[in-house]
Amino acid sequence: MKPLRIGNFSGFYGDRFDALREMLTGGELDVLTGDYLAELTMLILGRDRLKDPAAGYARTFVRQLEDSLGLAHERGVRIVTNAGGLNPAGLAARVRELAGRLGLTVRVAHVEGDDLTAALPGILGPAAAGARPANALAAHAYLGGFGIAACLRAGADVVVTGRVTDAALVTGPAAAHFGWQPGEYDRLAGAVVAGHVLECGAQATGGNYAFFAEHGIERLRHPGFPLAEIHVDGSCVLTKHPGTGGIVDVGTVTAQLLYETGGACYAGPDVTARLDTVRLSQDGPDRVRVEGVRGQAPPPTLKVGLNRLGGFRNEVTFVLTGLDIERKADLVRRQMEDALRAAPKPPGEVRWDLVRTDRADADTEETASALLRLVVRDQDPEAVGRAVGAAAVELALAGYPGFHVLAPPGNGAPYGVFEAAYVPQDVVEHVAVLDDGRRVPVPPPQDTRALDAVPEPPLPEPLPPGPVRRAPLGRVAGARSGDKGGDANVGVWARSQDGWRWLAHELTADRFRELIPESRTLRVTRHVLPNLRAVNFVVEGILGGGVAARHRFDPQAKGLGEWLRSRHLDIPEALL
Repeated sequence: MKPLRIGNFSGFYGDRFDALREMLTGGELDVLTGDYLAELTMLILGRDRLKDPAAGYARTFVRQLEDSLGLAHERGVRIVTNAGGLNPAGLAARVRELAGRLGLTVRVAHVEGDDLTAALPGILGPAAAGARPANALAAHAYLGGFGIAACLRAGADVVVTGRVTDAALVTGPAAAHFGWQPGEYDRLAGAVVAGHVLECGAQATGGNYAFFAEHGIERLRHPGFPLAEIHVDGSCVLTKHPGTGGIVDVGTVTAQLLYETGGACYAGPDVTARLDTVRLSQDGPDRVRVEGVRGQAPPPTLKVGLNRLGGFRNEVTFVLTGLDIERKADLVRRQMEDALRAAPKPPGEVRWDLVRTDRADADTEETASALLRLVVRDQDPEAVGRAVGAAAVELALAGYPGFHVLAPPGNGAPYGVFEAAYVPQDVVEHVAVLDDGRRVPVPPPQDTRALDAVPEPPLPEPLPPGPVRRAPLGRVAGARSGDKGGDANVGVWARSQDGWRWLAHELTADRFRELIPESRTLRVTRHVLPNLRAVNFVVEGILGGGVAARHRFDPQAKGLGEWLRSRHLDIPEALL
């Protein structure tokens, strides 16, 4: 049976606008998928909908279709996207209007059932205890791919969803094309792995890649977007259109496989994919074969993303230049804390971070300067508003020598908090809404399996003793990191079997805590994935309330892996 060619044109809300047209004109495709929804995006769309009840979807997608819907229709490429966000029915209506205006006959279907906000706090229990209307909390279940499959089997040309798993954008079309049914776990798991690699667009084709410099800057100036050739058995080949920029090799695919994952079990609504069974091999230039993926019954619960207003925050960054950096920081901290304590409504949370970007005898003022960041949070906007800015400004002529700030202090702004909850699969009414208005219920899976801890696999034989040299970890290992709510993951992989023999024994959870001091008081769990020659670390709580809460300098942990790679260890000379 001919493989199904599924491409990606968006990895997030704000990705490259022209990617949809680039993918349609770059080569043969059957389906194009667009992923727009991250945890932060749901909060952004929620704010949009508070202002306009007809909003709540990714408006960029409509503008992209204005340029490309006719081309997709002409070439017979079906489009599947979660750009519907909080309002998939509204976006589906907009797409129909656009098709009519362009004179196209396009069947548009959408998927409903993910929005559980109206059921709060009932079905979510204690997890939604803070679900007061003033918190503007929204709750959306992560649906699987069979609603998408029902839409495509009924002839839809465009399928719009709300919150589904990222991989569902691929498992749905694959199930529809090959006739897969619930319970075909190995095939579905293979499609989940393909979907996980495709979901972040150019991250699979050299974007954000640890070893980017080896491939040349020119090749990565404009990376193409990825596509998967999926076979009936669930195996696939990951590639990109001929002549496009970027690189697809075992390294880029490994990096994306490790992104925002945990242990060996990658759970979803339709199947739990076993990442410890994935086998990768180079299948030619810019072609990576993925096979051997095993799956098992999905868990009995669905993940639900809770987005709520966490409170209000304000931020001031003081610039400290030249000598006595620590003393200057101490002075302004004491002055500001005195002023904040004297305010009518002192903020409930005050956090200081001194970033030593300065260096001695610098030849520019910027490189002679450090940054001292003050962040305040409170449930009351007045506590983090004008009083904070006024206190900082009043020190302009009464503070440390060289006093200035990066930007004038503003009023406090709201911030969001993401939390995860879980509900039984059978309480969610998953529905495919076809172009003619018919509603097709999608039943929950008949068989489920609770997630069990996977026994740690045996480690390879360690390297024999030999001379070592102090060097950055990144000389011999790649890494990619990301966020899941308040947690972060850092996947680290070796580039050779000998490198894996060293890495598996050297980079333990304790060594990770040593190298990343921010994690020393946190729970760090290591997962071993021998087929990928990788270890994956989950650091719980390092991101506080998640990206919208902006708890740390890098709120999505995007650079955490690169920081780890820059740390020095004693590395066997044979690997260097």
